Amino acid sequence: MRTSAWKQSLWLLLCCGVAFAAPAAAHRPGEIEVERGRVDGPSGPVDYEIGTLYVRENRYTPNSRVIGVGFARIKAPRATGAPPVFWLPGGPGLSVLGSFTDKSESAQSRLRSWLAFGEVGDLVVVEQRGYTLRGERLTAAYPASPLDRPASIDDDARSMRELARAAVAANPDKDLSGYSIVELADDVDELRRALGYERISLFGGSFGSQWSLAVLQLFPHRVVRAVLSGVEPLDNGYDMPSHVFAALQRMGFEADRDPALAPYLPPGGMMGAVRALHQRFAAGPVRVRVRDAQGREQEVTLGAQDLQLALLAHTDEAGRWPAFILSLYHQHYEAWAREVAAQRAAGEIKLIGPLIDTGLGVSAAREYRLRSDPALDYLGAWNFESYIASARDWPTPGMKDSFRLPRRQEIPVLFVHGDWDTSTPVENTRELLPYFRNGRAIVVHRGGHDGAFYLLRDAPQAKKAVYEFLRSGRDEGLPAQVDAPLPKFEVPDFAPPPRG
Repeated sequence: MRTSAWKQSLWLLLCCGVAFAAPAAAHRPGEIEVERGRVDGPSGPVDYEIGTLYVRENRYTPNSRVIGVGFARIKAPRATGAPPVFWLPGGPGLSVLGSFTDKSESAQSRLRSWLAFGEVGDLVVVEQRGYTLRGERLTAAYPASPLDRPASIDDDARSMRELARAAVAANPDKDLSGYSIVELADDVDELRRALGYERISLFGGSFGSQWSLAVLQLFPHRVVRAVLSGVEPLDNGYDMPSHVFAALQRMGFEADRDPALAPYLPPGGMMGAVRALHQRFAAGPVRVRVRDAQGREQEVTLGAQDLQLALLAHTDEAGRWPAFILSLYHQHYEAWAREVAAQRAAGEIKLIGPLIDTGLGVSAAREYRLRSDPALDYLGAWNFESYIASARDWPTPGMKDSFRLPRRQEIPVLFVHGDWDTSTPVENTRELLPYFRNGRAIVVHRGGHDGAFYLLRDAPQAKKAVYEFLRSGRDEGLPAQVDAPLPKFEVPDFAPPPRG
């Protein structure tokens, strides 16, 4: 899943996993080291390889140190004649190789999806330099934010600048300028060569789609075809507020028609609640007293810019979003205040998120659209301000428009996108599709940020067509739209107010 800038600044990371690669200094760039294992598949045991690719931390600096990048390969049980599929995870900073041993449902679901690629061909999973199970996990601590004043985008931008300078100072033995999306694309091609493949296909969601698009820009002659979901074009790393707001409107349309929510809806329905909240908090902050996990009482101050973040809370769980917003509308702030208190606590951030995103940046035209977007009043500049403000403090080199902006492509690409996606809005696909002469798009109506993954999980005919596209390039069976089921909306946990 793409981690937006606003989520990155709030995300508390629990580092659990151990980097168990051999010391990188003993290896040469381009070398791979492989271990073998076996897991239970749907038709019996399946062998896999898990390994480390050794690469220069910065390919453009002579004598740069050698670091490890984790990967895994599951070979097809029989030859299909199709190119291998390179599966690129999201984030930045989603480490997935633990799926072979982790027994959690999310890990096992991911593993089952990997095993299903056997009908297409070999599957190669590539992790990201700087946050990989087979190498280093670069993180930095950030301090707690005060509870006695509202959140502030300006404060967040200053904190991001301070974090950048502290991260550079804390890592004198590392060349943090090497953690760019270009280096990640180079890692994919270097692994392709090391594994002996002439050409490959790509499968990526969220940041994995943006990473895939970087590979397409730099190595088009090496890519046969691609399936990309939750699509993030190279110039769209910072989401357009009005596109995100449109996804909220689509959710609100369905919620307004739910009989169980009807007693809680104000005039104007869900979007009427959003407008009323916006006006309420524009008039001044509120203070809420809650107890923390240890039972200690604390007061949390919530302001207009906290509300901007709150409008995006729980949108990745669409069934919860209406009840959350309606609770705020009816002045039930306690659950929200507890969430905000947790978000303002000290934590850790994965460094490759801001390193990659600030280096990639956006074009001047995109920044102009972001800063003049009509939905800024509702959602604010949380998604881009701290990264734009701190770009010069992070050491990754800035990309040029010749790399960021889309160009005409002949490579067949299937885009899969949910129209309830608030992390990478569906407008991303609609803007990018015209550049791909052999491109196709599937819109998952009511689909969130897991577009293709939902499609492969719960729509068997579409799933079969996607696999056939990856195997042969044929697209005859691909639908233009798939309808996800309407979620069961939660109801606020208090009685509806009396009607006046």
